[in-house]
Amino acid sequence: MLSLMVILSVYAGKSKIGIKLGGPALLVIIFTAVIANFNLIPSASNSINLYDTIFKYVAPISIFYLLLNINISSIKKAGLPMIGLFILGSLATTFGILVSWFILSPEIILGEDAKIIAGMLTGTYTGGSVNFNAIALEYDFQKKGVLYAGTIAVDNVVTTIWIMITLTVPIILKNVWKSNRSIIIDSKNNQQDSHLDSINFESLIWLVFLGITSYFLSDIISSYTNIPSILILTTIGILIAQLKFVSNLKGSHGLGIYMVYLFLAVIGAYCEISAVEQLEQIGITLLLFTSLAVLIHGIIFILISGIIYRDWDMISIASQANIGGGTSAIALAEAFDRKDLILPAILVGSLGNALGTYLGFLVIYIL
Repeated sequence: MLSLMVILSVYAGKSKIGIKLGGPALLVIIFTAVIANFNLIPSASNSINLYDTIFKYVAPISIFYLLLNINISSIKKAGLPMIGLFILGSLATTFGILVSWFILSPEIILGEDAKIIAGMLTGTYTGGSVNFNAIALEYDFQKKGVLYAGTIAVDNVVTTIWIMITLTVPIILKNVWKSNRSIIIDSKNNQQDSHLDSINFESLIWLVFLGITSYFLSDIISSYTNIPSILILTTIGILIAQLKFVSNLKGSHGLGIYMVYLFLAVIGAYCEISAVEQLEQIGITLLLFTSLAVLIHGIIFILISGIIYRDWDMISIASQANIGGGTSAIALAEAFDRKDLILPAILVGSLGNALGTYLGFLVIYIL
């Protein structure tokens, strides 16, 4: 049933309505929540060992597989302007989360969960859902199904609004503050690798081995060092992703995404309608906290980067790479007809995957 929900969400996510609802990631939660509330599968109140197994093993290893697509050396191709802007945006995001925390004091409503949510949002607004889930897993936050799903829903709303804002920012600011496009990233050979993500048998056996072994090693190291095992697993993934043999393995992204969707399906199973009424005040707090953090990111980022670079297209794309991830950043590059920024958008998106988890844990530590 969980696998069937993944299939349905992937196909439904390609529809116009599905895209507006956030694609397969949110749909698989919704679909599984429906069948769980009709008692077709177990829910949070009568959880089964399978759910714990997926939380403990499948989810962390899925993040490991997604990190195998990161090539640190290729990120240099984005050029110093784009990398500099992205790092500035990441710091602005972190600062925005901290300022929003001290202004709104979300811990009054959210309790101890507030710090974890702040870390998850820092991670996702630096590198995307990979970092969001990595932090959630470390604190077993995914077992709070309704709150977890609510956080994802708020994230999707704010991200969608930010896409609309970053699409209009260059149009407005080019008339107010003259754009400077003297800084152009070299677009020579700027073609995205069309390497198909089709898995083969040799790649499969290596991916299974690497995933299980890395998980086992991270668990051992964590027991001796008290460093979060997911942070160790993340580091191992980034490091071995730089090996040519590992980077040539096919299917790591597809395998990772499928395992993430299975994980999200269990999140859906934890969403019981009886607990939804508890989200009323919590949902408003989440929305205000997240919106203010992203707004602060935008103000700081646009002002500072405007003074330094003043290429409004590049600035909008870099900000979108932070808040919405590489995919939406590419969409902006296409919308602005900036073919020279498509590959840099992809590459700094990868940089975000590498940085997000670390910044997320840093925010939790600070708070």
